[in-house]
Amino acid sequence: MDSASLFNVKDKVVLVTGGAKGIGRMISEGFVANGAKVYISSRDAKACEQACKELNALGTNSFYPLPYCIQTGADWFPPHPGKGTAHSIPADFYKLEDCTRMVDELKKRESKLHVLVNNSGSNWGAPYDEFPDTAWSRVLTLNLTRVFTITQGVTPLLEAAAVDGDPARIINIGSVDGIRVPSLETFSYSASKAGLHQLSRVLAHHLGKRNITSNALACGPFESKMMAATLKNFKEAIVSGIPLGRIGSPQDVAGACLFLASRAGSYVNGATIALDGGSLVGSKL
Repeated sequence: MDSASLFNVKDKVVLVTGGAKGIGRMISEGFVANGAKVYISSRDAKACEQACKELNALGTNSFYPLPYCIQTGADWFPPHPGKGTAHSIPADFYKLEDCTRMVDELKKRESKLHVLVNNSGSNWGAPYDEFPDTAWSRVLTLNLTRVFTITQGVTPLLEAAAVDGDPARIINIGSVDGIRVPSLETFSYSASKAGLHQLSRVLAHHLGKRNITSNALACGPFESKMMAATLKNFKEAIVSGIPLGRIGSPQDVAGACLFLASRAGSYVNGATIALDGGSLVGSKL
């Protein structure tokens, strides 16, 4: 029952949507650093290729200098037994035909998928009286509908990877804004993430019977493109409301995903884990 065995993801096949930037990039790098074969898919083909190039250039049996660690001042990943690989399958998830094409391409390359990380997402902020209908259709399509579309499409690959004691895994990247009521006027985003958390639980019920787990991470603030403007304007206030007193690091989200994807997390199903430094329980008088 050593930690190396409990948290081992070496040689697992992983798909990370939106895995080229932000939290998705942190997750992708965590899996590659620990020996997994990672497929990155997002709308920006150049970003996918660049991310894969950088991830595949990482050395074996070395410390991994994450770009995000440099930006945030976080620690390095610890040494690991051997790195994995990263591969690009670009797709615009707003388009149903692109989702189908991405899934078909993955099926051509792999007979099994051990881990699906549904990370792609978008946000939209506007005053209540000006909040457009478009903000609902675009945000809900990417943040919620396409999670089901892609999960449904790769389910045969997940079933093929699942074995007794080591089920296939679905990790849905949610948000604390799907649990609390945020002060910012991001109405469709909050609703989409609340819906994602519930979808994750529903999938846990239906797919658990097929030896596939489904869990969600309700992420707090991390250094990412989506959070850049918010952190630029409100970082001090945000940090002051987090009991641990800091913004999330790459190790935080990568570590949570490695837990859920490994033997250590194989009995966790239907959970929504707050990955937020305690912001949901923070209290200001």
